[in-house]
Amino acid sequence: LHIGHALNKILKDIIVKYNLMKGKYSPYVPGWDCHGLPIELQVDKQLGSKKNELSLADRRRQCREYAAKFVDIQRAEFERMGVFGNWNAPYLTMSYEYEGAIVREFARFVKSGHVYEGRKPVHWCPSCVTALAEAEVEYADKKSPSVYVRFWLPESESAKLGLEPSDRSVAILIWTTTPWTLPANLALAVHPEIDYVAAKTDVGDLVLLAQDRYDALEKELGLSGRMNGPIRGSRLVGLEARHPFLDRTSKVISAGFVSTDDGSGVVHIAPGHGEDDYRAGLENGLDVYAPVDDHGRFTPEFPDFQGEFVFKANEGIISLLRQRKALLGRTDIEHSYPHCWRCKKPVIFRATEQWFISMSHNDLRGKALSEIDRVHWHPASGRNRIYSMVQNRPDWCISRQRAWGVPITLLKCRACGTFTTDARALDNFVTLVREHGADVWFERSPLELLPPAYGCVKCGARDFEKETDILDVWFDSGVSHAAVLEQTPGLKWPAELYLEGSDQHRGWFQSSLLASVGTRGRAPYKGVLTHGFIVDGQGRKMSKSVGNVVAPQEVIKENGAEILRLWVSAADYQEDVKISKEILSRLIEAYRKIRNTCRYLLGNLYDFDPATEWDPGQLPEIDRFAFSRLNELIMKVDSAYEGYRFHEVYHALYNFCVVEMSSFYLDILKDRLYTFRADSPERRGSQWVLFRILKALTGMMAPVLSFTAEEVQKYTPGTTDSIFMEDFPVADSSRIDPVLTDRWLRLIDVRNEVNKALELRRSEKFIGNSLEASVTVYASGETRDLLESYRGELATIFIVSQADLAPMEDVPDSAFTATDLGIRVGVFRAPGEKCPRCWNWRIDLAPAADGTPVCGRCRQVVGG
Repeated sequence: LHIGHALNKILKDIIVKYNLMKGKYSPYVPGWDCHGLPIELQVDKQLGSKKNELSLADRRRQCREYAAKFVDIQRAEFERMGVFGNWNAPYLTMSYEYEGAIVREFARFVKSGHVYEGRKPVHWCPSCVTALAEAEVEYADKKSPSVYVRFWLPESESAKLGLEPSDRSVAILIWTTTPWTLPANLALAVHPEIDYVAAKTDVGDLVLLAQDRYDALEKELGLSGRMNGPIRGSRLVGLEARHPFLDRTSKVISAGFVSTDDGSGVVHIAPGHGEDDYRAGLENGLDVYAPVDDHGRFTPEFPDFQGEFVFKANEGIISLLRQRKALLGRTDIEHSYPHCWRCKKPVIFRATEQWFISMSHNDLRGKALSEIDRVHWHPASGRNRIYSMVQNRPDWCISRQRAWGVPITLLKCRACGTFTTDARALDNFVTLVREHGADVWFERSPLELLPPAYGCVKCGARDFEKETDILDVWFDSGVSHAAVLEQTPGLKWPAELYLEGSDQHRGWFQSSLLASVGTRGRAPYKGVLTHGFIVDGQGRKMSKSVGNVVAPQEVIKENGAEILRLWVSAADYQEDVKISKEILSRLIEAYRKIRNTCRYLLGNLYDFDPATEWDPGQLPEIDRFAFSRLNELIMKVDSAYEGYRFHEVYHALYNFCVVEMSSFYLDILKDRLYTFRADSPERRGSQWVLFRILKALTGMMAPVLSFTAEEVQKYTPGTTDSIFMEDFPVADSSRIDPVLTDRWLRLIDVRNEVNKALELRRSEKFIGNSLEASVTVYASGETRDLLESYRGELATIFIVSQADLAPMEDVPDSAFTATDLGIRVGVFRAPGEKCPRCWNWRIDLAPAADGTPVCGRCRQVVGG
């Protein structure tokens, strides 16, 4: 597993555990996509030359064993992360039942008329020798030749435009970064509303280009003025230009996608090598021509370059253009170009015979767009992202030319070419695959796959051939809503939430949406949550060559799984998530503070009876303040979990433990817990509050710090079951006192200034422990009024032996100045001697029962 797996699964786990503790039935069924090219390539790599000796069935068996091996490895690693799930019964896309569901869902599309076979240009990987789905294409920079090419107009054609120069030739100018597609050119596209001009080149001929592009190209192409124009694009439509190096003509057609953003304003059309080109070709009756084979090499249809790889042929074609005086300009550019997600090599657009799911049939596109608006997207920007993708995507190419996957279960009649698309045949395929797995398709003859006495529905013949392509693995995962939600006892359809990385807007989210809307008319999920990618501390992409990869196994080995879980919750996952040793070090320190807070609470509850009843209204103010802040925290954390704002959960819990508890409440409480009589009302009341704080903290941290929460639960008085058998803490709004909270927050501000004064005197070696000090606060106005009402508690609040309040006019020059609060703080040596029991400095030390001199308060506890 890599660190992205950890982010994804822990996010899911936090949500599952939170909803579980909220009393909701929240099962998580983990699953693995087991088919596809990555596994097949790894198996082929292991087999080496032996792969050619194995039958298709043997290769598929090797793929199945390889996938099963890594399912076991990853399952153990996910469990070590503390992820709850039905690990004993996960869903596997290679299980017979799941494969049967895939075939069943495919059959539903076939029956509804969505599936068709057609020759269309698709992303094709010459290295992997297969078609690719949109989701299997990545974009990376690539250096490509940028060429401007003349398509000459015969004099009879240029005369139609009023261009009859006897001493110069006229050409239509195109621009392309894929010269290798020029052999497949069948047309030139212009925009009917764009104005074009005939411009003179440095050798005297004329080239037609968009008027708006003239200024940009004048210097680059050596243009020397507009000779004629403007000519409306609609006047160019219908002209026929000569191909620059082949014996055929290219017709000028109209296309709305032509623009003047770049190039010449004229687009070279190769219907077999581009989606827009293909559509334009269909509209104008052009052949879907692509003289390129499965390995990206030119076929005998282009004999001059037969057998040459298309990218390598670029330079040869440019040289040919130069010889034919068709090349007007050439540069090299760096641009974003589609690459194969697996082999990372550039892909090509190539027309092949493939199987498709139509986006227009039964208005699949429109229905999918409507469903997108019914889904709750987190973040909300996810809606716009997937909406534009579905709005503009082509038909779904679902066929792949590989071995490891679920076959396209269709048979073709050899006599008349009709495919078996009737319910009787399709349902039989589903039954066979569910019982015997997808391998049955490759092991049995066509007649053995069909119902008894089955004949072609069109001609009655009984001689069939099998389709050998497999289904796109995105179809496998896209039907998980049908294979898992609908077939697993205890689950329901649709899912509450789909959660994956933001790249899945073009992958799983989209394939699932189309697979569900096409067969059920509804999205398979109510909500979708996406997270960003993992980068290092400087924001760089993880790379082995850079050496910045952080493996989750190493983090767990060095620091434990809790640090990994805390990292996930602390990050704003909607953006790219940073991880580094420095970040983990900070989180380790934060974890220790949270853990130590829990240890302190547990350490002071060893003799507490959880059955103790207490009236919160009778507690001292500081306890009621802590109780009020606890209930505010529960409300805040609950809301953050509900809204998937897990970084707010982390910060709220951390600040409460470190600021509210350790630095203030628990610090002040030590005197009462350690020095008061064990069964005194003051101590028992404090324990009653601490117990509720601990219980609430444990419950709130459990979805994130699962191991720690379970450990705390084990040692908490009066608890036996797992923390995940407990309800999530519920806030008591009646115990939230805003007025009280405001007063104590103001007191905390004063205390912070007193602490600064104490620290200053400590650095001067005037005092050591703060209990060696006597503090006087010089204040006026509202601050003095506030402190006056707590005069008897100031020493306890400041954790000094004595504290007093005085008017500002009495302040000595040595007093510390707190500018923001308008107060001064004087720090003096406390009079008397140090009580060895409570460490306070007192003037009333006298022998206790054992003869040790202690202060009067301690003598009341120990006697004497």
